[in-house]
Amino acid sequence: MSRFRNVAGFAWLTVSADEQIGDSMDYRPDFTRRLVLILFLIIVIAAGARMAGAQAAGRGTIKGHIRLNGKLPGNPVIRMGVDPMCAKINAGKRVIQETVVASLDGSLANAFVYLSGTFPSTPVPSEPVTLDQQSCIYRPRVIGLRVGQTLQVKNSDALLHNVHGISVHPEGSFNVGQPVAGMVNKFTLKNEEIMFQLKCDVHRWMIAYIGVVNHPYFAVSDTAGTFEIRNVPAGMQTIKVWHEHYGTLTQTLSVKGGAIQSVEFAYAGE
Repeated sequence: MSRFRNVAGFAWLTVSADEQIGDSMDYRPDFTRRLVLILFLIIVIAAGARMAGAQAAGRGTIKGHIRLNGKLPGNPVIRMGVDPMCAKINAGKRVIQETVVASLDGSLANAFVYLSGTFPSTPVPSEPVTLDQQSCIYRPRVIGLRVGQTLQVKNSDALLHNVHGISVHPEGSFNVGQPVAGMVNKFTLKNEEIMFQLKCDVHRWMIAYIGVVNHPYFAVSDTAGTFEIRNVPAGMQTIKVWHEHYGTLTQTLSVKGGAIQSVEFAYAGE
């Protein structure tokens, strides 16, 4: 009587002595095929594991923190009353210009972090990166995207905004109106640029910054001042941080395959 038994995660066929003798001509070819298939699968899985291990060994992760030393500056209050519709949307709120967003310990948000250098080509993501105009403010204030990736700008306010993109490359600038809530315009940024600026000419306090790079090794610091860049090629790398008020900082660090490299940046402040 034929049975299956499990050995090391595989189902093996077992047969009785009678079946081995009486049905040997039918059984042996089938058993051989099964055995060859199982061995083939083992070889494929092992090869895949070796390949994945080799790839991981050649890439590492950078985790960092950005700090602002010294006294935290105050951000100006936005005069929403310039546009009664913006004032109505933000009634009861004290909206500030988020030039410097930092916690009490100096952890600095909205800094664009990127690697500087030449890297092997990788596919550009097909999904767009979205900026939204909410309550007469661009959100988020700082983003990053790849050269050739789509920037999607949305108007969530029931009032007129205009999307004015300002590039150091004249052919890369644009200026379109969005008079109706729900409108979306899409743009393809074709040049590397630190930083591409976006503003609204109707509401001059509205501003956003876009880091445009030709590789996937970038990030934006969060409210804890932290960032992470994964799958960085092993070796010496130059990493830069840009902030709209404090400028650019640069460090060089060694990235090891399969390891995490920590880095700390500190701005002197005012």
